[in-house]
Amino acid sequence: MKILILSHDEVAELLPMKDCIAVMREALIALAAGQVHQPLRTIIRPPDAAGLMGLMPSYISGDSAAFGLKAICIFPGNPAKGKDAHQGAVLLFSAETGELLAMMNASAITAIRTAAVSGVATDLLARKDACNLAIIGTGVQARSHLAAMSEVRFIKRCRIASRQVEHAEEFAEEMRRSFSFALEPVETVEEALKGADLIVTATTAAEPILKREWISSGAHLNVVGASTPNTREVDTATIAVSSLFVDRRESTINEAGDYLFAVRDGTIGPDHIRAELGEVLHGGKPGRTSPDEITLFKSLGLAVEDLAAAEYLYRKAKELSAGTWVEYS
Repeated sequence: MKILILSHDEVAELLPMKDCIAVMREALIALAAGQVHQPLRTIIRPPDAAGLMGLMPSYISGDSAAFGLKAICIFPGNPAKGKDAHQGAVLLFSAETGELLAMMNASAITAIRTAAVSGVATDLLARKDACNLAIIGTGVQARSHLAAMSEVRFIKRCRIASRQVEHAEEFAEEMRRSFSFALEPVETVEEALKGADLIVTATTAAEPILKREWISSGAHLNVVGASTPNTREVDTATIAVSSLFVDRRESTINEAGDYLFAVRDGTIGPDHIRAELGEVLHGGKPGRTSPDEITLFKSLGLAVEDLAAAEYLYRKAKELSAGTWVEYS
């Protein structure tokens, strides 16, 4: 038999943001419906290594049944070398025979599906008239989130902040080629958040870069960057005042520093998590309940999201005879 191999550019071409948002919506509904088997990710973190490796297996049942595994290395020093911090592969296996079907570039899938899930969250939770976007960070996820936010809301203005204002300026200049709304680089996070009703934090920060007093009433936040128990992007006060939504409870209470620091501070408890996104999509839990409410989606990324993206890519590549097919038997 032949297996499919998809490069970074092939993944990007076959998985446009609009399509991926729809795929992620269905994956999250399947998770809420009990159609997904997914253990917590395994992290391999050697003390003398420059990075870490994460292993994320999953299985989804139903018409698109499949096994998947993402093996991803995260090397924080990569952006300085002009490389994505995420490196690895997503493997797709047959649910009928266990045969390997495909190997796909994990950096591309991670970039697109992470922002697509934030797109689902934003469409579900943000006010319908939200149009002033703030993006904190200028890396891969900042770029993909700009695309995702523009798919689900009519954006009038986006302010961008980074640790170095030069990076924000470069980001705005680059993105103006693809987006017609105003892109404004600013010097501070506080300035970026003035009047923002859509907020994305996509940084490598270990300590809070966002404070409660900077957030407008009625805003929606997608908190994306920190994904370990000892790192966070937002302060405890922000978590405490927000209606908190997550991709998966089990992942949040084990891995999300933004949530765990607030728990350690004694400010919130497990009941502070209002719902998983899939539970809202499935109709079992409420989303936003008032225009003035601050909603916050804490993104960690789930193996089923990678699996759903890979299964969609496999079907589309077969349909279009795309990618490279290699004899593997």
